[in-house]
Amino acid sequence: QVQLIESGGGLVQAGGSLRLSCAASGLIFSIEGLGWFRLTPGKEREFVADINRSVGTTIYADSVKGRFTISTDNAKNTVYLQMNRLSPEDTAVYYCAARNFGSIVGSRASYHSWGQGTQVTVSS
Repeated sequence: QVQLIESGGGLVQAGGSLRLSCAASGLIFSIEGLGWFRLTPGKEREFVADINRSVGTTIYADSVKGRFTISTDNAKNTVYLQMNRLSPEDTAVYYCAARNFGSIVGSRASYHSWGQGTQVTVSS
C-alpha cells in the first residue's frame, strides 16, 4: 500500500556530505512518521532519524545528532537525510521507512514499509 524509493547514495570522502532522498507513494495518508535506518554487514539495523509528518518533530540517534538532518518537502511526500561531516563509520546501506499514527518512534517494529536501500560509502 505504501511504496518508498531511496536515492542519493554514493561514494564520498571523509568529512564530506551527501543528501539522501526517499519518495513515498501509495496510501500515505496513514503515515505519521518517516524515518531512516542503516545496515552494515555484521551489525544490527540501526535507527538513524525520524520525522513526524503531522507536526514536524524530529529525533536522531546519538551517533548522528549534530551531523545529520532529517526533513520533508512541502507536500510531506518526500523525506530527506542531509548527512554532513561523514566518517567511514557512516558507511552502510541506508533505508527509509514509514510508520503509522500512534507508533513508537525509532522502534523497528513500528515501521511497516521499507525502501530498497541506497549504499553510502565513506572513504578515509
